[in-house]
Amino acid sequence: MNTFQVFSTDDARVECSFFSTERGVQEAHLLIHVTQNEKSFQQQLQAVQTAFEVARQHWGTNMVPVMERYFLSDAINQEALVWQSAHHVCALSIVQQPPLDGTKVALWVYGLANVTVENLTDGLFAARSEHFTHLWLSQATACGDTIGEQTHHILEHYVHQLKKHDCTLASHCVRTWFFVDDIDHQYTGFVGARNSLFDREGLTPDTHFIASTGIGGRTGDVSTRVMMDAYAVYGMHPKQITHLYALDHLNRTSDYGVRFERGTAIDYTDRRLVFISGTASINHLGEVVAPGDIRQQTQRMWENVKALLAEARMDFTHLAQLLVYLRDPSDYAVVHKMFTQQFPSTPFIILLAPVCRPSWLIEMECVAVKSNE
Repeated sequence: MNTFQVFSTDDARVECSFFSTERGVQEAHLLIHVTQNEKSFQQQLQAVQTAFEVARQHWGTNMVPVMERYFLSDAINQEALVWQSAHHVCALSIVQQPPLDGTKVALWVYGLANVTVENLTDGLFAARSEHFTHLWLSQATACGDTIGEQTHHILEHYVHQLKKHDCTLASHCVRTWFFVDDIDHQYTGFVGARNSLFDREGLTPDTHFIASTGIGGRTGDVSTRVMMDAYAVYGMHPKQITHLYALDHLNRTSDYGVRFERGTAIDYTDRRLVFISGTASINHLGEVVAPGDIRQQTQRMWENVKALLAEARMDFTHLAQLLVYLRDPSDYAVVHKMFTQQFPSTPFIILLAPVCRPSWLIEMECVAVKSNE
């Protein structure tokens, strides 16, 4: 069962979604927003972190954070302050994607019940349960003169990290996020490097890819062209993983030269967990639908997400959280009103982050969960 709660602290608003079974709450998502945007970054950061501590009291002792992602308005000046103040108890990701409500910082937290979190190496954390090990990687960057070199080195290192824990990229990684600086000019180089390494690792149009979001974003390091977060699961049987296509609405991403799955469903004993990749206003031919019209693009994007969820026998009522990316901040008021009306009981946040194709004005990704019947 999914439940939704909202509460406020002095300077923050917390939106919570909880998935529970007869055994209790199994996973949770928090999206924390600042409510006093005239305050300094340090004050806003403190408000977010205080609200998080209050929210953890609602979780109970069985629930622990396994991943946190901070969204910042100015990473060069703010990132170091987050590293200094955050508790390094789980995978910690920090990206410049300004919240479009006019604040300087927001936070997404993903929590699981009955797991023990262990800090491994190089940003990799393990959340161990009785049957599975959830491996979260955050803030992966690499040296290189070009985005292609940096992408290759990030993925190459990740392959070696997974190997140390008896995992492979093809068999165990179920979700990636790539944050690309100046995506309008750098995306082609990123895609080429990812495609090349995927070929080597057996991720081809004849096998499968990985659910992913490739979106505009940057870190506090001006030399970093791309940063990656990733999620892998050890202990699954291949039949527990299903890839989602919705080919009546969308085409295969390999048709236009990129490699990611539209969505991935994971079946556990008690629940089905779905990751929907970054999804935009696109049709089954790979064409942009409604260029220049933010309302129509939003509606088509929702249609596509709904079709992907339906393939997993799910719908909007199963959504646990939403991240929404806008190219043009002037579209915020329209989009916020539309999402508030469509998703009144789902945590969401709207961020400034250009999508990989310039004519796409909006993109969204989401996590959904339902009882596994």
